[in-house]
Amino acid sequence: MVVVGLALLLGGVALVVVMRSALLEQVADAARSRAASVDAADPHPVEDDDGFVQVIDAGGRVVAATSNVAGADAVDVRPGDTTRVDVVPGEDMLAVAVRSGDRTVVAGQSTDDVADATGVVTRLLGLGLPVLLGIVAVTTWWTTGRALAPVEAVRAEVDEISAAELHRRVPDPRGQDEIARLARTMNRMLDRLEEAQTRQRQFVSDASHELRSPVASIRQHAEVALAHPDRITVPDLAGTVLAEDLRVQRLVEDLLLLARADEHRLRPAEHPVDLDDLVLEEAARLRAAGAVTVDTTGVSAARVTGDATALRRVLRNLGDNAARHAGGTVALSVGSRDGTVTLAVEDDGPGIAPADRERVLRRFVRLDEARDRDAGGAGLGLAIVDELVRAHGGEVEVGESAGGGARVVVRLPAG
Repeated sequence: MVVVGLALLLGGVALVVVMRSALLEQVADAARSRAASVDAADPHPVEDDDGFVQVIDAGGRVVAATSNVAGADAVDVRPGDTTRVDVVPGEDMLAVAVRSGDRTVVAGQSTDDVADATGVVTRLLGLGLPVLLGIVAVTTWWTTGRALAPVEAVRAEVDEISAAELHRRVPDPRGQDEIARLARTMNRMLDRLEEAQTRQRQFVSDASHELRSPVASIRQHAEVALAHPDRITVPDLAGTVLAEDLRVQRLVEDLLLLARADEHRLRPAEHPVDLDDLVLEEAARLRAAGAVTVDTTGVSAARVTGDATALRRVLRNLGDNAARHAGGTVALSVGSRDGTVTLAVEDDGPGIAPADRERVLRRFVRLDEARDRDAGGAGLGLAIVDELVRAHGGEVEVGESAGGGARVVVRLPAG
């Protein structure tokens, strides 16, 4: 309102100034026309209460004048100029001079009408501008209040949403304006927060469930050893505790890696890595285990830029997953083409249904819920593969092998 008030004030002042200047110009034109109409050689000025006329000779003497300036000294104004004079008592006049032969005709015109008109306009502006400013203030207050009411509704709703009520949403006003887009953006943010909270709770629940099994196993064997020392030997107890401890260690390491991935802290080193060498190392490890036959005929030279340790973990998880489900053969292949390195791990097992091929990349997902936990793992292997590959700028795709088993394809930028 201060800005609008200043603008109106400046506009009003400019209006009065321009109007006064225009009216004075009209008065000067009228005086100039009157002076031009007087015959200086035989002057007989027409009487006019709102003006005067003087005819001045070359010596500066008044040779003729209207009665209202009779006996007054000659007005000192050069031909072509305009000046303010007060030759008539109580009258503010504008005088102009026009050369006529060897004489000068000076005509004056009253500016009282200009002052009256300017005064009327000034008074009207003085009364009208505050009223107009008040109308603008009320209108602005009302329209702004209506425009910001949805914002206040959004603010009030967000202020009441707690961590336990992320299912709530802010009011969604109709339209496509900025406030409606703000409300929809807030709701999308709440969707993401609710999804993140749900994933976090599920993560904690699944992790607790996975950790409970080895802890319970260790406790059970320890209680049996204490209650019946003759039924379990120290080496047997130590072997059981060590196996369960290693299981807990692997699970904790996997959880820490996934936690760093959630915090966007997975920043693998950037070194040249010969992926084909890592694939052959993993093939040798699987062959040494003796559980499956490993086919590496599809391995060719391929280099990527990344972290060798992280890529070894990707290969180990894929190899263990394939060996666990294979009927007897696992095939490893790697190659480079058009700037992309493609790694494929296939098995001849039962395969993965198309509806489950994206789900297996999620955390704690085991398609066979009845599978023994020691054989089936915690359901984090492929999830870790997906996180590490994406940290290297690649992608993971689950499909079907030529023999009907599972085929996991990893694509990475070539080094």
